[in-house]
Amino acid sequence: MTVRSLAKSIKDTNEKISNAILNFFVSTFDLIFGTIQRWVGVRGMPYVFVLPNLLIFGIFILFPMLLNFVYAFTGGTEFFPDQRPWVGTANFEQLLTCESFLDPNTCREDLFWRSVFNTAGYVTFQVGLMVLMSLITAVVLNQNIKARGFFRSVYFYPVLLSPIVVALIWRWILQENGLFNGILVALGNDKIPFLVNAQWGRFWVVIISVWAFMGFYTLILLAGLQAIPADLYEAASIDGANNWDTFFRITLPLLMPSMVVVLVLSLIRAVQIFDLVFAFTGGGPGTATLYLVQYIYSKGFASPSRQFGLAAAASLLMASVLIVLTLIQQFLQREEE
Repeated sequence: MTVRSLAKSIKDTNEKISNAILNFFVSTFDLIFGTIQRWVGVRGMPYVFVLPNLLIFGIFILFPMLLNFVYAFTGGTEFFPDQRPWVGTANFEQLLTCESFLDPNTCREDLFWRSVFNTAGYVTFQVGLMVLMSLITAVVLNQNIKARGFFRSVYFYPVLLSPIVVALIWRWILQENGLFNGILVALGNDKIPFLVNAQWGRFWVVIISVWAFMGFYTLILLAGLQAIPADLYEAASIDGANNWDTFFRITLPLLMPSMVVVLVLSLIRAVQIFDLVFAFTGGGPGTATLYLVQYIYSKGFASPSRQFGLAAAASLLMASVLIVLTLIQQFLQREEE
């Protein structure tokens, strides 16, 4: 037997084995799903294929949501619901009892209101800067510039990083003996306490979160810009419109649906900020960067008393805000359409 005939024989044998294995799996699946189809009928088969996803959704999303409602109306420190006494709305009353809602010091649960005010301030500055920077970046990247594909990938790259990785990188840069202060000292300046000063802490949390998430929203706006017909710009140029007129009269109005999506998505994400800030400042210095999700985490898991009911009630209040933002997004989208 020659080498060529031996190789051909091995190849034929491998093909036969592969075909046999494939036929076995096909026959097995045909037997299983054929039997199921006879039980549920053709119309019931879509539900069979959706069932695994429904089970995952029910176990890991729906069940915890329902359990969270139970915790919100029960008290004590026990973990199992049947061991927790029913307290009604006491947890909500504790969170919402204030002499003046503008002064957290007058509130029964002052840390909750500090986290609310911190979250409101963060959302205001972060979302405003996020939308502005994403818009500017998308407009620039939509121009016919050199290495446009490279710059698009560069701006999107931070989105691929874990927020924890982003936080640790920037913490290494901004710590007392970090890269930034090392450059300042080398230039003859004093060190700046970025991580132990409340104002600097808030500032860098906003800047870092914009840097980390901006690429995602830039991509949305870039898609919106590319959907605008080029004929409109040509007509505007013929009519003598300058760049500013073109931007405010053509680009911005036609980009408004994408802007609404970016605005609402960035609002929802900003309200839920946790992992990046927790790894970067831990909520400090003091309570300067203590935001709502970290307050919920601290009360439910990090606190020695494990106040699950209080944490669950706070999470329901936050969820109500997110639901309102989602409804606003749907309403504005319908209006734009």
